[in-house]
Amino acid sequence: MYKFLIRPIFFLFDPEKIHHFTFSLVKGLSRIPLMSSLFRSIYKVKDKRLERKLFGLTFENPVGLAAGFDKNAVLYNELADFGFGFVEIGTVTPVGQEGNPKKRLFRLKDDQGIINRMGFNNEGLDAAVKQLKKNKGKIIIGGNIGKNTNTKPENYTEDYLTCFKGLHPYVDYFVLNVSCPNVSSHAKLEDAGYLKELITEVKNLNEKESVQKPILLKIAPDLNNGQLDEIIELISETKIDGVIASNTSVNREGLKASKERLNEIGNGGLSGQPIKDRSTKVIKYLADNSNKAFPIIGVGGIHSAKDALEKIDAGADLVQVYTGFIYEGPSLIKKINKAILSRN
Repeated sequence: MYKFLIRPIFFLFDPEKIHHFTFSLVKGLSRIPLMSSLFRSIYKVKDKRLERKLFGLTFENPVGLAAGFDKNAVLYNELADFGFGFVEIGTVTPVGQEGNPKKRLFRLKDDQGIINRMGFNNEGLDAAVKQLKKNKGKIIIGGNIGKNTNTKPENYTEDYLTCFKGLHPYVDYFVLNVSCPNVSSHAKLEDAGYLKELITEVKNLNEKESVQKPILLKIAPDLNNGQLDEIIELISETKIDGVIASNTSVNREGLKASKERLNEIGNGGLSGQPIKDRSTKVIKYLADNSNKAFPIIGVGGIHSAKDALEKIDAGADLVQVYTGFIYEGPSLIKKINKAILSRN
């Protein structure tokens, strides 16, 4: 029903406006008595064989929702009813910010992709914490953290530390988002020397807490093999808990969309089917060349159960969806989990 009735209607409207409308719709429906139970009965697949134990956490199933969808942690309780094993909120920055000027979110329908240059728009740390205090304990929550756009390079680390400390009591794991192409001074965030400094500072803060939370690094799909080797070495040196591969791409090769359309859209990060193979290749390289030394969460272009299984076969321990969730609807999560079970 979603692909043939709901999606065609949604896709008639501006993608950012329909995103907010969808949030209001799901919130409203979930307030109706028994509706949450109905969603769970339709979409959740409950089976012990789906459980995954990573970073000291037990995931009910290996299919999560990637960061960027529930930026301000307002819908994670409701999203838990759609069968996800975990939800990653954010990217959260210390102070709320508008992000880049609109229009900044674009569909590539023929490519089954999205280009965005949102620019870490979010309501800030305090707003996220307020929402996370409403956690009903239905699902594992990841906290994806970043820096404010106007932060000076010498204060980048402080932004990450502020978010880490503020979210620490309320999330189950952390993701350092250093690979978003839509934030300023991106180059420093990709520098291996700076990443080592950042991870070390965050880990030092983590060790001061009574309970340590897993810390992961989110990387771009556009890194070459030499840069991926640096990532493997960085993880070995810092003992960070894992990697999310991958973020959005700035590469526009092989798209069906015309050059005129792409020029009209302008810059931004590409997600969805066009980056499927690129992200899978990154996962496989990291897994093979590290001898599977660390856990990997695979994300990028998962629009079917087959796509998810490809990520798992390449070396991903868990997978995340975002653009595929928008194009395929909530039944995608159930299809992936059933496909995983069919292998057991």
